[in-house]
Amino acid sequence: MNELVMATSCAPSGVGGWIGTIIFGAVIGVLARAVLPGRQSISAPLTVVIGVVGALLGYWLSGAIGMCATSGIDWVRWFISIVIAAVLVVVYGMVTGKKSA
Repeated sequence: MNELVMATSCAPSGVGGWIGTIIFGAVIGVLARAVLPGRQSISAPLTVVIGVVGALLGYWLSGAIGMCATSGIDWVRWFISIVIAAVLVVVYGMVTGKKSA
């Protein structure tokens, strides 16, 4: 139970936290598409949505492994979020049948 509480405490709070997460998610979505080979058939708004989901899951997972608060840039959270978003882009392509070019 402590692990769940620790993990959820990394979630964004307040309006500023959510706006920051949306901006962070947009960057994560673009970076996730950039690390994948080829061209993905995904719209810009969907890239942002996938990035935000990847960012939120990255927040949760980094909290679950004890990396909730770090000094400086949270490189681990960025890496985790990018990997999760890249996986989500691939899964989206598989589910919708849209392959990368």
